[in-house]
Amino acid sequence: MAGTKSEPEKMFKKENNFAYIDGTNLYKGIDELGWQLDYKKFRIWLSDKYSVNKAYIFLGYIVSNSVLYRNLQNWGYVIVFKQTLLNKQGETKGNCDAEMILQTVSDMYEQNYDKAIVITGDGDFTCLVNFLNERNRLKAILSPNHKKASILLRKAVPDKILFLDRFKDRLEYWKNK
Repeated sequence: MAGTKSEPEKMFKKENNFAYIDGTNLYKGIDELGWQLDYKKFRIWLSDKYSVNKAYIFLGYIVSNSVLYRNLQNWGYVIVFKQTLLNKQGETKGNCDAEMILQTVSDMYEQNYDKAIVITGDGDFTCLVNFLNERNRLKAILSPNHKKASILLRKAVPDKILFLDRFKDRLEYWKNK
């Protein structure tokens, strides 16, 4: 029958996974370890290792980062911006937790992906991780920093959490390369 897939093709179907990245947590977690993430390498790594077809990154919008935002888009990220505000200490804040949770769950219900990869170390996402895991839709949690990863995430799915600092040799940014 024309247009149908053979049995071997069905068996080796590549997963259609999406990544949901807590941008601030990723940046700060890696920065606290003393190295810089190469976002271009990271996007390729996500695709190769986890079959990530779409990688959302949730960020507070800061005008001075416009070149970074353009580069992220060129490297294959879908950026979801949150308006930023200054807190009492004068720090820029753009909490994107609600947007990330809503996008992840919405995409799941619309059956846009097979599995989700959640990239954060923030315990506020434990409810999302549990929700996805209970529905067999969680592939992995990638926490940027093993020292700062929430104990709530570690306990929620200890068999699915990995720490990006283990992959420093593959993901580190080198200015002269």
